[in-house]
Amino acid sequence: MNNYIRAMRLPFLTGSLVPALLAAAQAFDRGFIRGLELGLILVGVGLLQIAANLINDYYDAKGSDPLNRRLTPFSGGSRVIQEERLSPRQVFRAAVISFLIASLAGLVLVLQGHTQAAWLGLLGLGAALLYSLDPIKFMSRGLGEVAIFLAFGPLITWGSYYVLTDQLTWPAFLLGFPLGFLITAVIWINQFPDFPADRDSGKRNLVVRLGLSPSRWIYLGLMSLPFPFLFYLIGGQGISPYVLLAWLASPLAVKAMGILWKHYTAFEKIIPAQALTVQTHLLLGLLMIIGILLGHFIG
Repeated sequence: MNNYIRAMRLPFLTGSLVPALLAAAQAFDRGFIRGLELGLILVGVGLLQIAANLINDYYDAKGSDPLNRRLTPFSGGSRVIQEERLSPRQVFRAAVISFLIASLAGLVLVLQGHTQAAWLGLLGLGAALLYSLDPIKFMSRGLGEVAIFLAFGPLITWGSYYVLTDQLTWPAFLLGFPLGFLITAVIWINQFPDFPADRDSGKRNLVVRLGLSPSRWIYLGLMSLPFPFLFYLIGGQGISPYVLLAWLASPLAVKAMGILWKHYTAFEKIIPAQALTVQTHLLLGLLMIIGILLGHFIG
């Protein structure tokens, strides 16, 4: 069981669960409380992320992972296949089971009357599958980062808010942008230590296409954009001004940017920046949730 937990990368499920909870906070602020639906959303998006992680390991085991010698706690895959803890068949089967259960959760929501959840769920399912799945394989075509941004940012907040309110709104879509920027930054910085293996295996993500030094600028942008975007959410989309609490996560972002900028070619030295990127995503999301709830109760 521990091997499956390792392959699922459960500690990183905050990437999907936090934006869903953020949408739930916004729905609560608008007077909607639907506990059963929220539970199904969390099960669905969590299992979709697990399935995506497993599928990624399965395909990378035939691609970049065997070439990767620059392993970190945040990049290089779970290594369960390379270390023969699980067979490729077991990993693939676990991915299929995760997809099926996630799809079942989505079907229940549709049967409850949330009919738009069908195509929203298919978008998320498609992004999770096509990120790694041959022959599309977004991650090798310079499209993986865009897919991750959408799938783990605005699509989750948009879809979750719809299920909880039966309203498809532009503010709910935009609400996911700050977390979308940061989850993309997580993927982006993880491609730095993976660079030689990705390049040599033909996994032409955007960091491989741009090169390490230019890619630092994109990382800085991804880590910086969430904070000014909060002002747009407040002024242009009616989100509670208390979301500015999320600026408290900015010192983590600044520290991560400084580490990567200086040590971008030394993968051992950017491990703290990888950790800080994940922490920035989690802290900003939680502070946005707290801010929306504070705005609801304080006014």
